[in-house]
Amino acid sequence: MAELVRLQKYMADCGVASRRKSEELIAAGKVKVNGVIASVGDKVDPKNDTISVNGRKLTKDKNYVYLMLHKPRGYVTTMSDEMDRKCVAELVADVGKRIYPIGRLDRDSEGLLLFTNDGEFANALTHPSRHISKTYRVSVKPAITEDQLTVLTSSLMINGKKTLPAEVRIINREAEKTTLEIILYEGRNRQIRRLCEEAGLETARLKRLSIGQLTLGGLKVGEYRHLTHDEISLLKRQSGCY
Repeated sequence: MAELVRLQKYMADCGVASRRKSEELIAAGKVKVNGVIASVGDKVDPKNDTISVNGRKLTKDKNYVYLMLHKPRGYVTTMSDEMDRKCVAELVADVGKRIYPIGRLDRDSEGLLLFTNDGEFANALTHPSRHISKTYRVSVKPAITEDQLTVLTSSLMINGKKTLPAEVRIINREAEKTTLEIILYEGRNRQIRRLCEEAGLETARLKRLSIGQLTLGGLKVGEYRHLTHDEISLLKRQSGCY
């Protein structure tokens, strides 16, 4: 009996895009299964079905790529943009394989951003049940008070769901600015900026320093490097992806 998988999962495994983005491609009518336009929720038999995206036949690529980028500010975390904004795709264009970002950093944020064409790995790393830590250095204005610090370490409702509390440590306090280290255990949309807004603080700068035990290190802004075998194995253990 054929083993069926969800179409968006197979597309992610082939390195087309994340599962969410793959669903968008399906909904836009850009995906066909055996010559017929697919629908979101369809299942496929990877061994016997022919799947194409924009007329290009998909094949599962076992030559996986894993890399980290030091994302600069001013770039959106997409592989293309209808508004013609600068995309992170420009910074990894010479990799030679179709890869996509794992998670995202918003346009005004910078720091560690991972890329891969391994859909199973990407899904495991971003799954909310894993609670993999992400560490950020955040500069806020004006100087923070104890009451505001309490707000930053509190849960927040985002899209009807309560976030896990963040860990917050003051690194440097000045008259008009405070530098914080914030550790999140969920990747909720703009969580840190929303927390700062809730506390009445302006986010002057936000930089992701690490994901789990993987750190940005001395990688220069705008540059990328491939992950080592040990780094890949570490992330797979942390995410439960073996």
